[in-house]
Amino acid sequence: MYYVQRNAHGQLIRVEESAYPEADDALAPDHPDIKAWYARSTIEGRLQQLRQSDMDMIRVLDDLIQVLTSKGVIRITDLPEAALAKLKSRDAVRGELGGLDHLLDQDDRLI
Repeated sequence: MYYVQRNAHGQLIRVEESAYPEADDALAPDHPDIKAWYARSTIEGRLQQLRQSDMDMIRVLDDLIQVLTSKGVIRITDLPEAALAKLKSRDAVRGELGGLDHLLDQDDRLI
């Protein structure tokens, strides 16, 4: 049994396996609202994984561009203006943080 709380529109806003004071109702595990709740949380989790993967790929592409330009394979000016502007902006921010490198770990998170 799942204990649920609904908003004024009847939508689930909280689902727990144990009873709690704000619970409006109790639903069976196979109830469509319970299935939809957990399907939505699975999708949200996958989207969060995708967002994190995008952030990781940005670092990979940034590093790749640095390597290719330093080896002369491409010139920074070969890139479209929009990409060049974004790279310059990132480079400027990294430069501003240069004195703070000791505060960051490998993943650019504060220690």
